[in-house]
Amino acid sequence: MSGFKEPGFADRQKAALEARKNMLNRFRAQPGADDPAVMQRRAEREAQAAAREQARQAREAEKAAQKAREAEAAAAAAAQLAREKEEAAAAEAALEAERKAARDARYAARKSRKKR
Repeated sequence: MSGFKEPGFADRQKAALEARKNMLNRFRAQPGADDPAVMQRRAEREAQAAAREQARQAREAEKAAQKAREAEAAAAAAAQLAREKEEAAAAEAALEAERKAARDARYAARKSRKKR
């Protein structure tokens, strides 16, 4: 059984040359840009990209519509809250006027009792 033989410079150079030739042959064997199969794959990729873009635009339009609906709902809620605050303030003012009238009536009754 013979041992491992270390490849010399010429062997390494020959192996590198063979590797370069193999790579060049593989590159030359690839179909060109005008090959029908390559053109068909390119057309399919472009169609998929167009479909993705259309779907993205549809998603963005839906998001914009959703934001508009949310903004409209928030505005309606704010208007409702403002109306409720206004009504509460009016009720409080009416209650305060009623309390003042009762207080004034008590004051007038007290003054009229003292005058007698």
